[in-house]
Amino acid sequence: MDTRTLWSDGPAVGAIGLGCMGMSWAYGTDPNSDDPAAVIGRAVTLGMTLIDTSDVYGPFTNEELVGKALAGRRDEVTLATKGGLLANFHDDGTPDPTRIPYPDGRPEHMREAIDGSLRRLAVEHIDLYYLHRPDPKIPVEESIGVLADAVRAGKIRAIGVSEFSVEQLDRAQAVHPISAVQSEASLWTRDHLSTTLPWCEAHGAGFVPFSPLGRGFLTGAYRAAAFAPDDFRARNPRFRPENATANLAIVDAVEAIAATYDATAAQVALAWVLAQGEHVVPIPGTRRVARLEENAGAAGLTLSPADLAALDALPAPAGARY
Repeated sequence: MDTRTLWSDGPAVGAIGLGCMGMSWAYGTDPNSDDPAAVIGRAVTLGMTLIDTSDVYGPFTNEELVGKALAGRRDEVTLATKGGLLANFHDDGTPDPTRIPYPDGRPEHMREAIDGSLRRLAVEHIDLYYLHRPDPKIPVEESIGVLADAVRAGKIRAIGVSEFSVEQLDRAQAVHPISAVQSEASLWTRDHLSTTLPWCEAHGAGFVPFSPLGRGFLTGAYRAAAFAPDDFRARNPRFRPENATANLAIVDAVEAIAATYDATAAQVALAWVLAQGEHVVPIPGTRRVARLEENAGAAGLTLSPADLAALDALPAPAGARY
């Protein structure tokens, strides 16, 4: 797989990375899932070397499975994790993946989070550590200051942030260079492409789109889907029947273009994301080796200017993001 330099003077990573969240969080269970270790191992072999997780996924279990899967292959990857979000729980004490986690950027929490991630991942350092969300109760400078201390201590190599506004990015940058910004971006979520992406380009930071396949919708696999209660998409506005029906027009257009390349809708959707900039590295998630290999194939797909323009012109989706 072709590589991209994630940030100025940063590591070369595969043009497409792997988001591991769905292996243990948010999307319920899948009886057809492959062993997560097999999926992660195959990703590394294919050159998808940006591996992304978070302490809130599970919570905590996702980092553990990623750490075990990378045992013996640590030096082959750029390992990214996040802290600063806390999971919601059911009344019986079990985690509730259908509710959006809430931020906790307190310095004392961030210090504990970094040490906990190192322990669960079983690594001596984390290549890229994100503040998972800004905490409206805590000044951004305080949370980023803890991450800067961790860089100086050798616990993390680079600092990232997720879902920050440009104003928050400027404030974070004033404390310590921000190496990567993670935000949702896809053919049906483009908000950050006109704000965050230009900021990244101006500051030599990588842009890491999560959910580049629209939580799976852009693959065309959910034309008539019924989600389990523990799958957060069951409550997501864009997947509600009235909105999903309208949003199929986007999928139809992507599939039509895919047919001209003998490609899949997923590959075209990812190729469009890759075309947004040379330091853009999307991290689609999957629980199946076959889908992983399909996603990897998008790195070799170059869309024509006319097709990129046609995709640019697609309508906004029906329904809010959350």
